[in-house]
Amino acid sequence: MSLVAKLAPHLPYMRRYGRALTGDAGVGDGFVRMTLEAIAAGRVQLVAHLTPRAALYRAFHDVWRARAEARVPGDGAAAAPEASADIRLRRMAPRSRQAFLLTAMEGFTPSDAAQILGTDAIEVERLIAQAQRDIDQDLATRVLIIEDEPVIAADLEALVSELGHGVTGVATTRREAVEAVARTAPGLVLADIQLADGSSGIDAVNDILAGLDVPVIFITAFPERLLTGERPEPTFLITKPFQPETVKATIGQALFFHPGGARRERPAA
Repeated sequence: MSLVAKLAPHLPYMRRYGRALTGDAGVGDGFVRMTLEAIAAGRVQLVAHLTPRAALYRAFHDVWRARAEARVPGDGAAAAPEASADIRLRRMAPRSRQAFLLTAMEGFTPSDAAQILGTDAIEVERLIAQAQRDIDQDLATRVLIIEDEPVIAADLEALVSELGHGVTGVATTRREAVEAVARTAPGLVLADIQLADGSSGIDAVNDILAGLDVPVIFITAFPERLLTGERPEPTFLITKPFQPETVKATIGQALFFHPGGARRERPAA
């Protein structure tokens, strides 16, 4: 099997990881692009004893370590947003968050994450605990859930409440979502893409974002439909069926990286 064939299935998920780690779709994709270029040029080697997926993430972090201290990569067309992303990256993406995302979002074991990060499993566990403490501080907000499956919606409500957030409502259609936002502006949106009446969660989110600057996490059984590279793609994406830890990790990252996230109104006690 060729190198391209081995790595291709893992690229959409590594892009998801890069975006969540940096809090910016363009910056995250930039690191993925640099990783592939480094592998192709022989500047970074895939570690032979790791699985292809783990070796790819290890290569990503080799590039990350080499470049993060100097400058966040970008296309050069939007200097101000890149500068903002650079500041957030330096302040908000320590190794603790890397370990947290690798295990909670990407599904690696602490042992796998340790090999990717070049440390040991005990250190990874310590980093994960520190990350959870960091991102839970001062991030309580109100959450709108757009989900037409009652059981899934109830699970999400429970997880949101467990993290200390309030729920503004559960919408099952595009129209309900827009009406819910008109009643109470949320600080975070969790959205499925296929809704009860055949309407689209993507359209609902676009309606919401037209009038409200709010972080959005898509939750879908078909992540490849949103990671095509052919249109604007979400920074935060969870695959169904999801693990509770994945939802918690992604909510924390979405609020942590969104400008002003820590200043959003907290839910009433």
